[in-house]
Amino acid sequence: MRYLAVPAAALLLAGCGSDSGSGGSKAELSVSAAYMPQPVSDSMAAGFLTIANDGGTKDELTSVTSDVAGSVTVHETVGSSMQEVTSLAVPAHGRLVFKSGGNHLMFEKLKHKPKQGEKVTVELHFADSGPMTVEMPVKSATYNPENGN
Repeated sequence: MRYLAVPAAALLLAGCGSDSGSGGSKAELSVSAAYMPQPVSDSMAAGFLTIANDGGTKDELTSVTSDVAGSVTVHETVGSSMQEVTSLAVPAHGRLVFKSGGNHLMFEKLKHKPKQGEKVTVELHFADSGPMTVEMPVKSATYNPENGN
């Protein structure tokens, strides 16, 4: 059996967000629970999602882009204080969770106001892994997911 092929395959798949199940030494990213509450403002909106890392190496979310907004910023909530940050860690064998009242994405300078039922496309950029494109459904302004994010 050749063991050299497994790390090479894991390396190729890690940047794609694939679930290769190897738990190797690279980050293996996937996204779930993505949504945007229908914005009440004409110029700003929030976004939430969970980034899971099944790999053995941490990565960092370094930026987010979307055609629906002039800019998308990443905000960290510590206690009751919210602050914009340049990156957030996605721990090895862990998750980075964006949820109401916690870490979140801020869509600023909206080009149009997304409506419930639409989908907003975002591109997540990481320090080590390749970019990931995510479809974020627009939910009601009062949507509260069962899983808490």
